[in-house]
Amino acid sequence: MISVLLVDDEALVRAGLRLILQTADDVTVVGDAEDGRAAIDAVRRHRPDVVLMDVRMPHLDGVAATAALRTEPDAPAVIVLTTFDTDDDVFSALAAGATGFLLKDTPPTELLRAVRLAAAGDAMLSPSVTRQVITRFTGDDGSRRRDALARLETLTGREREVLVEIGRGAANAEVAARLHMSEATVKSHVTHLFEKLAATNRVQLAIAAFRAGLVE
Repeated sequence: MISVLLVDDEALVRAGLRLILQTADDVTVVGDAEDGRAAIDAVRRHRPDVVLMDVRMPHLDGVAATAALRTEPDAPAVIVLTTFDTDDDVFSALAAGATGFLLKDTPPTELLRAVRLAAAGDAMLSPSVTRQVITRFTGDDGSRRRDALARLETLTGREREVLVEIGRGAANAEVAARLHMSEATVKSHVTHLFEKLAATNRVQLAIAAFRAGLVE
């Protein structure tokens, strides 16, 4: 069972998310919070697998809360929710360690898919903003590309192949099928990628792949 914590300053939004998640047999909502400060306390109390986090909230916003949660033991996966796909805070949240980013009007089936992917260690970005996010992080800075290529020199051939698939948005099971390896082997390669590329989530791995020109 995947445990989820809802964090949003609007009670109506939290109630709507709860209704959607309760339709799934493998997902349970263990609690909610109305701001980032309360979210940190709730995570320590409930130890959820996944946190659905609003960006703009009083007292402590979603960006600061995400960064704080990443320092917690057994930190949960954080999926950022927002109304606007141009919100600079979204990019800050991803850099702070959020697993993914979804718009609040994401269809229920996609929201549930995102929760399951996050719980499994995968990432998901709303398709409409994936390219925007990658472009924002990568840009046309030649020095970033050189730095990315230098980091990739430490990778094995198989690790590089896995990185390319992650850059294309593939989940572990999809990577395993495409590269004809077990899912356990894929997870091992992903762990090595995190270590070698100093990344904290799959979004950052995807960004590294784009920066190095491995994925277009």
